[in-house]
Amino acid sequence: MLLILDASRAPGRAPRMHKRFTNASMTNFYYSFLFLLPEKRRAIEAVYAFARAGDDAADAERDPAAAALKISRYRASLDACYNGNMSELDSPQLQALAEAIYRYHIPRQPFDDLLLGLELDLQPWPSPVRYRTFSDLEIYCYHVASTIGLISIEIFGYRNPRTRDFAVTLGKALQMVNILRDVQSDARRGRVYLPAEDLERFGVDFRQFTEGRYSPSFVNLMQFEAARARALFDEAWRIFPVEDQRSMIAAKIMAAIYWRLLEKIEGRSYNVFGSRVRLSRPLKFWTALTVYLGADWQRPL
Repeated sequence: MLLILDASRAPGRAPRMHKRFTNASMTNFYYSFLFLLPEKRRAIEAVYAFARAGDDAADAERDPAAAALKISRYRASLDACYNGNMSELDSPQLQALAEAIYRYHIPRQPFDDLLLGLELDLQPWPSPVRYRTFSDLEIYCYHVASTIGLISIEIFGYRNPRTRDFAVTLGKALQMVNILRDVQSDARRGRVYLPAEDLERFGVDFRQFTEGRYSPSFVNLMQFEAARARALFDEAWRIFPVEDQRSMIAAKIMAAIYWRLLEKIEGRSYNVFGSRVRLSRPLKFWTALTVYLGADWQRPL
């Protein structure tokens, strides 16, 4: 149950900090936030800064125990945010997060689920191939991506409860694009997210991800997984409530940018080895602007 903070302890009473918390110009998400009102942009940047800090701990910390300790500290910081204990929040980022939680009545569960997802990456696995089936992978995608969507829509504002289903499905689609783009860099960290059953189906050895071996079997695997990502995008669009489409403009921009990133992966014939697949800043800005002005977010490049 959401804990509504006592007004006398409200994080909204904290001093205003005007520093931006994300290295925004370097992320795909920045362009999704451009057209938000300043208070919503500040709130969503605080959420993403928190999520990014946890993700960096899971990715960059070589000692899993040290990374787990950092994530446990983030969980304790959440306790302080939800209890209104501003004296325990030692950074402007966390103070802004507490303010966002209070202002937009953000439920705690998605945050807890997010941290559980980050902890999944720290668990010892018998093989770099993490998940046996796509259903298993979907659970992971929910934890590390759909949770962000569920938090974000509370800030954006919505009327139809089905928008939560949209957020969950879109989050999975975005994470699938991330997985396809980062298949080599993830493998070099000992993490192969594509399901074991799919590698077996197409006769792909996970070691070729690390080595960057581009082959017909690899292309077939990637094409199969890209079709899954497209299906998730299509499902998100199908269940998107009409009455919330304007308030979800930031989500639509994010969907459009990742849709075009998927198209670029496909345009490279799934050769994601070597230089990272990315969109130029002008293209991301143009995508954001056209979607804001009413263009179809699945409009081809």
